[in-house]
Amino acid sequence: MKKTLFDKVWDNHVVETVKNGPQILYIDKHLIHEVTSPQAFAELGQRNIPVFRPDQIVATADHNVPTQHQHLPIKDALSKNQVEMLTNNCKKHGITLYGLGHENQGIVHVIAPELGITQPGMTIVCGDSHTSTHGAFGSIAFGIGTSQVAQVFASQCLLLSKPKSMRITVNGTLKNGVLAKDVILYIISKLGTNSGTGYFVEYAGDVFESMSMEGRMTVCNMSIEMGARGGMIAPDEITFEYVKDREFAPKGNDFEEKIAYWKTLTTDEGAKFDKEYYFNAEEIEPMITYGTNPGMGIKINETIPQSNDASFEKSLKYMGFNKGESLVGKQINYVFIGSCTNSRIEDFRIAANYIKGKKKAVNVNALIVPGSQRVAKQIEAEGLKNIFETAGFELRQPGCSACLGMNEDKIPSGEYCVSTSNRNFEGRQGQGARTILASPLIAAATAVEGKLIDITTQLN
Repeated sequence: MKKTLFDKVWDNHVVETVKNGPQILYIDKHLIHEVTSPQAFAELGQRNIPVFRPDQIVATADHNVPTQHQHLPIKDALSKNQVEMLTNNCKKHGITLYGLGHENQGIVHVIAPELGITQPGMTIVCGDSHTSTHGAFGSIAFGIGTSQVAQVFASQCLLLSKPKSMRITVNGTLKNGVLAKDVILYIISKLGTNSGTGYFVEYAGDVFESMSMEGRMTVCNMSIEMGARGGMIAPDEITFEYVKDREFAPKGNDFEEKIAYWKTLTTDEGAKFDKEYYFNAEEIEPMITYGTNPGMGIKINETIPQSNDASFEKSLKYMGFNKGESLVGKQINYVFIGSCTNSRIEDFRIAANYIKGKKKAVNVNALIVPGSQRVAKQIEAEGLKNIFETAGFELRQPGCSACLGMNEDKIPSGEYCVSTSNRNFEGRQGQGARTILASPLIAAATAVEGKLIDITTQLN
């Protein structure tokens, strides 16, 4: 029987199938952070159940940690309490924790790949919707709820119904200045935010095969924004080279044996998907969003479409935009380059390359927030820190930061923020904040100009 990549990884982890029902799936890696783990730990305590496989769990503090003065006690009482609870629970159960001050601390979906914890063919879960990021390695990775976090703590397994399969193929060559973020925003704008509901997506074609691991992670990260359970890309030489020599990657003969297995993790020719979509790379341009869901996206040089849908009009009212309006020239006072979508070293290299020799506009507050302590060190070692600070950008310490308004880095009510994050819901970056999703290149250009510009006029 011909199998898809998803089928191969899923079937390899099925412990048992309930008659005419769901399956028990073994979980290789369980990632946790300070926000969704306390209730699950509490449930274990109430039922006097130990953590079954603490060696398969990795924890970090990221969502509501401050991105300034991390050596000082956390001021916010709720954040302080959550971080302390994570610390105490990990110590009690013997779980590896990369907390504040640790050299491996950072956003959970940044540190696991950079440490070599994320590997092809794995099943990976976390109490966080953007766990789909790890699918870039050819793993089945998805977010789970708090009760499921407790399930994995207790059994290292989950009771699940197998999702349907979808393949999205993009062939051709991307234009200069079109980044992975533009690719996924374009796809979601065409398919809609509910198109992936009930599906696991495989991305295939020239564009993804030539894309860096950082780019692949950006794409898989936002699979959840089209409603999909997760997204994945078949592992290849780019994947193997990325994983090689990382701290927790297999070494020597073990690595060679792993590669032999990882090379089998491709969709068999003739395997059937429940749904397929095809796109041409040449049709994709730098993208921005104009509404309050990631599907409300347009090419930077397009105008806002016409629609009489009530939710569409409500969204435009919140954003302060009009149908038929071009956003080029719109003044922007806040720019955020960071989040689990775009806070890896490649993202900051792209931004710095544009910013070098320029200054940010006086009206703009521009935050640069690395995804991990290791990325922060790379920014400094490569001279990017000097470029950012000379241009007037503010370089912060690692964390989720202004992605979600759960910490001190919030966007003021009524203000626009061009953000490299993944969600633009009402109030996502702070009560009343208006989010415009974009690539690191668009974000950098906006910060320099103080307004949205048609970046395509500067590209060859």
